[in-house]
Amino acid sequence: MNLPAAAPTLLLATALVSGCGSLPAADPSPSPGASVPEHWAQAPASPAVPPTDLARWWERFDDPALTALVQDALAANPSVKSAVAALRQSRALVDLARAGYSPRLNASASAQASRMGSAASQKQFDLGLDASWEPDLFGATRAGVSAAEADARAAQMNLADAQVSLAAEVALAYVDLRGSQARRDIAEHNLQSQRDTLQIASWRHQAGLVSALDVEQATAAAAQTEAQVPSLQTSVEQAWHRLAVLTGRAPGALAALEAGGVPLPPDDLALAFPADTLRQRPDVRAAEAHLLAAAERVTQANAARYPSLSLGGTLGLQAGAVDMLFDHAALVRRLLASVAAPLFDGGAIDAQVRAQQAALEQARAAHESAVLGALQEVEDALAALRGNRLSEASLRTAAAAAERADRLARQQYESGLIDFNAVLNAQRTLLSAQDGAQTQLAALAAGYVRLYKALGGGW
Repeated sequence: MNLPAAAPTLLLATALVSGCGSLPAADPSPSPGASVPEHWAQAPASPAVPPTDLARWWERFDDPALTALVQDALAANPSVKSAVAALRQSRALVDLARAGYSPRLNASASAQASRMGSAASQKQFDLGLDASWEPDLFGATRAGVSAAEADARAAQMNLADAQVSLAAEVALAYVDLRGSQARRDIAEHNLQSQRDTLQIASWRHQAGLVSALDVEQATAAAAQTEAQVPSLQTSVEQAWHRLAVLTGRAPGALAALEAGGVPLPPDDLALAFPADTLRQRPDVRAAEAHLLAAAERVTQANAARYPSLSLGGTLGLQAGAVDMLFDHAALVRRLLASVAAPLFDGGAIDAQVRAQQAALEQARAAHESAVLGALQEVEDALAALRGNRLSEASLRTAAAAAERADRLARQQYESGLIDFNAVLNAQRTLLSAQDGAQTQLAALAAGYVRLYKALGGGW
């Protein structure tokens, strides 16, 4: 059809859709069940103190080796690389969705030769530009773009969540490494002390001052302690391997670290309010983005119920010979407008809408679960940290007392004032108390790490 003749069609299409407006968007608001308390149950409110900045919380441990390991992991860990690639993919899908706003323009060229019977061969040559555009009358394209943008935000938050989790995993592995090294050193130190005691018992037995029972008991105690060292060394090596893999290296490829103990951060953490904490947790924000995307897809599915308008046109050249293509008479112009409305589809559109509405409810429930899980994670971490502080202080006191008791017992045994059972009990108590105190110190450091992760720090 030529350009003037297309005008009635355009007017008809405009009349069909002029009375229709955009569809109402689905409600993306979170579930009312995801209520947030005003204060943390396990920590007193301190509105006058600004919350501690936890963007690089691992630096609060003041351990250069830990800081370097976390930085290496954030740069080289495969899970972070995967999350970065997923973010790039989601951003490309946003560009793909936005392309729906624009018209399409294609170039075409063809040559055709035909012959019927004994008639002369007929040729036709075509050059043209084809344009098409579908206006977004009911917001389907707009909803698709909004959904893709929300998915991209969710991918960005997933990357942040991967960074938060990775930093915590590295810190926990590092604390495990330092704790296992310290426990191994404690066992080796106690083993040397027990071997010294065995030597003393042997001398006293040779002098006829004690029976062989003392020697056998000392031998058994030293052997039991010696058996703990390989197990603790295994824990050291496994933690070392875990750190290597977390930092993107093969097990065993991590360079040697300088000696050091279990690091602890300063005890001056000021908590944000629960609502602020949830806003800085990437997993909760990712759940919010998924909820918004699901709501937009309900709108997009609803738009399929309504008519669609397509506009198209061709501007080209058509002739029976190549040298005639550029004559004025060879110019061809076409304009097309069409309207399509669904009449019967066997319930496919309704089913799609119901499916998207169910997906929206799932996203709303997932958001509520993320909020409640985040609140529980923080409260659990606060409760564990408080208990770890109390236990670590008591065990540290017990270890100091056990060390004094062991020293006194060995002195009195050498002087013949007490029997060997008192020495054995003192040595067993010392090893147990020192090992317990070191284990609890590592648990205290790990408790800080889990709390920082629960508060959403690290991105």
